[in-house]
Amino acid sequence: MSDIQIDDPVIAKQTPRADFTIDQCWDEYTAEEHEVWDILYHRQIEILADRAAPVFLDGLKRLELSRSGIPDLARLNKALKALTGWEVVMVPHLVPDEVFFDHLANRRFPAGRFIRKRSQLDYLQEPDVFHDIFGHVPMLAYPVFADYMQAYGQGGLRAAKLGRLKNLARLYWYTVEFGLIQTEAGLRIYGAGIVSSAGESRYALEDEKPNRIGFDLERVMRTNYEIDDFQKSYFVIESYEQLFEATQQDFGPIYAQLGEDETAYTSSEVLAKDNLLKL
Repeated sequence: MSDIQIDDPVIAKQTPRADFTIDQCWDEYTAEEHEVWDILYHRQIEILADRAAPVFLDGLKRLELSRSGIPDLARLNKALKALTGWEVVMVPHLVPDEVFFDHLANRRFPAGRFIRKRSQLDYLQEPDVFHDIFGHVPMLAYPVFADYMQAYGQGGLRAAKLGRLKNLARLYWYTVEFGLIQTEAGLRIYGAGIVSSAGESRYALEDEKPNRIGFDLERVMRTNYEIDDFQKSYFVIESYEQLFEATQQDFGPIYAQLGEDETAYTSSEVLAKDNLLKL
């Protein structure tokens, strides 16, 4: 659960349900909050036109996220459910792991209600409604990725029982949040943490500094990551099917191996066996 104080009176007056959800109360967003969404949206769309994965851009169109203002979940969920059976639920802040996994396992994506201030356009520690809806939800309109997210939630419930949450968290970080995919047009972004960041959208694809490494499940699960800075390494998938298939195997033997050998790699480390991709 988050220790960060969120300045949102609509959240403050609500008592979360047992599953930590609250009402969006869309009609109580202010004009300023809607304008901040529009500023962020138009800035990112311009940056992402030739950087984001086609599936992400298609999801934006299918869900009509180009409409002005913060999306109304009543409308958004109707469209999303029709495509993949997923829905977005509002939460007041980051939720406990077991709650998060249960939502994903049941095709519900938890999104924060609040939106950042104008002074926070370029960086925010706590994920807000822009990061959660703009960054994550377009990918949930694509069936294979939607299935991957549900499988991840189901796997999270098991990982918690086996004490391997840190390994599974790394998988989420390097795919759902900061994943890249190889396309015919070159590397493209699909991770929510990148597509919702103006600076990292450029850095992830164009800067010489970070490593871009071919996806390997165990390698990812052993690699630490950066929380308050741009990533030092990104993992690149060849297809979303590759990602989904990686979650269909029995993780038991992998967790056992990780438990026997707790070797972890730094976020900048390059191994001899890595498939290092060049720009």
